[in-house]
Amino acid sequence: MITVSPPQASCRTVALTVVALFLSGSVATSASAQTSPSPVVARGLAIVQENCSRCHAVGSADASPLAKAPPFRELHKKYNVEGLAEALAEGIVTGHGEMPAFAFDPPDIDAIIQYLKSLE
Repeated sequence: MITVSPPQASCRTVALTVVALFLSGSVATSASAQTSPSPVVARGLAIVQENCSRCHAVGSADASPLAKAPPFRELHKKYNVEGLAEALAEGIVTGHGEMPAFAFDPPDIDAIIQYLKSLE
């Protein structure tokens, strides 16, 4: 009489475990790739942190330090974000004294717009 030895069953278990670990590593890698911003988006974040975070919430969940300054993650609800490029180039001027006038060069404008779009 021939008997199937348990090592064959354990080989199958090991193989399934290896496949499961490989797939979970692939999913984790792709998830971390999705959360890593592109260099342009990272540059946009750096620009708005330096110039805007004194008053505006620039992250995905923070509160604006100045209550009347809208969080950047909500700008797309009021404005066409890409339409802000002209205002960023010519200088954003508001009707109140708390916000200084800003004007950015084209590469910085693109980075800011890409960052704002990443918050949508």
